[in-house]
Amino acid sequence: MKKFFVYFILAGCFAMVTNIGEAQTKRTVKKRTTAKRTTNTKTKVSIKPTKDTVAIVAPPKVDSLPFAVVKKSLRSNDAIERNLVKDRIPLPYEHLREDDAVYREKVWREIDIREKMNLPFRYSADDDNGNQRFISILFKAIQDGQDNGGVTVFDAVDDRFTTPLTVSKVAEKISGGTVDVPIYDSLGVVVGTKHVTAEVNLDSFYKFRIKEEVIFDKESSRLFWRILGIAPVKNVITSAGVNLGETELFWVYYPDMRPIFAKFEVYNGKNFGARMSWEELFESRMFYGRIIKSTLDNPYDRFLSEYGGLKDNKILQLLEGETIKDRIFNYEQNLWSY
Repeated sequence: MKKFFVYFILAGCFAMVTNIGEAQTKRTVKKRTTAKRTTNTKTKVSIKPTKDTVAIVAPPKVDSLPFAVVKKSLRSNDAIERNLVKDRIPLPYEHLREDDAVYREKVWREIDIREKMNLPFRYSADDDNGNQRFISILFKAIQDGQDNGGVTVFDAVDDRFTTPLTVSKVAEKISGGTVDVPIYDSLGVVVGTKHVTAEVNLDSFYKFRIKEEVIFDKESSRLFWRILGIAPVKNVITSAGVNLGETELFWVYYPDMRPIFAKFEVYNGKNFGARMSWEELFESRMFYGRIIKSTLDNPYDRFLSEYGGLKDNKILQLLEGETIKDRIFNYEQNLWSY
């Protein structure tokens, strides 16, 4: 009797364990089934296409100028210690009183760096302070200067430095903005568009314009040339292929750039031990730029290319610019008596 009672209890326990296991199995299967259905439902919703919808990628934020980032040498790249160029500062201008300025004229020049005298502007070697092209030095100075609040760039709507520009606006002017490029799938169907910024070739900047003022000071009896601004010029072609001609991209105020130009050396292919800084090159007038505009005998404030009879003749424009230069030179010479 006791054995029968023990067998009965064991059978009951075994039945209870079996029922619990079957219940857990059913719950697990149910959960897996539910998860599987949920996954299938989400997948169907995410891949459901809309025929009339085209994806548009947001345009990238352009806030840097196109100059090459040059790595610094981990060892000295020169056989001597070169600390003078790092400590150079421009000499202050001599003060000119308004009462002593008996002659004042503004002159605009165009520098073509493809000419032999202006070839140092195209020197493209790399140094620890960056690429040595003049346009690279200018872009780097603008980028670093605006980050530190030192250099201000002005819009080319006029040459009187009235409208400041941000780095992003300058970069947009240099590259010409962004172009919408369609995105195709494997079947050749347009599925979206993306904004692409055109690549900028630094060698395409081969012309610069400078605005300067010539002053004859009666106290020192000499002629002073003071550069006021520098503007890079580029031949602008729109995305539609329309050639807009050569236009000024922006202006920088030259007195703001003098401390920066003083720390960059100019390439000298004849004497490597007597290199001058870019600030010394401009102050010493060691460049050639043809005159394209002057306030001398110009009541309508026009460029030489806009004069009647000179518009389509580059040779006559060059000769007229040389005539203006001779007039300024002869004014100083005629004041002397021997």
